[in-house]
Amino acid sequence: MVVALHNAATWFMTGLIWTIQLVHYPMFSMLRESTFRESHRRHARRITWIVGPAMILEMATALSLFIERAPGDPAAVAGLSLVAVIWIVTGFVIVPIHGRLQRGPDPALVVSLVRWNWIRTAAWSVRGAICLLCL
Repeated sequence: MVVALHNAATWFMTGLIWTIQLVHYPMFSMLRESTFRESHRRHARRITWIVGPAMILEMATALSLFIERAPGDPAAVAGLSLVAVIWIVTGFVIVPIHGRLQRGPDPALVVSLVRWNWIRTAAWSVRGAICLLCL
């Protein structure tokens, strides 16, 4: 059951991060200055309700699999390590950039957001591949 929940959370987040990376974040640079703050605020508030529970479920199941299988299972170690990278980049880079963007449009910050988010996109993609290999 843990493996199924873990795979579901990981693949949900993998699909979502690609959507955010290729659709949502680039669109921030296309918003009018007059609507930017409200559009960004709505994005941040609404996406949190989607991302938050899935990330927590993914972390909990990755930790459970790590405790159950490590140190003998490199997939469990790699998977939890990638979750840590995702959470660190999210907490220390992505969330602060969103906080700064809430003050108003800043094209350089949007570029930075897109660039930094490639780390999370790659990490979730690798996690998805690991999940497939472990099925």
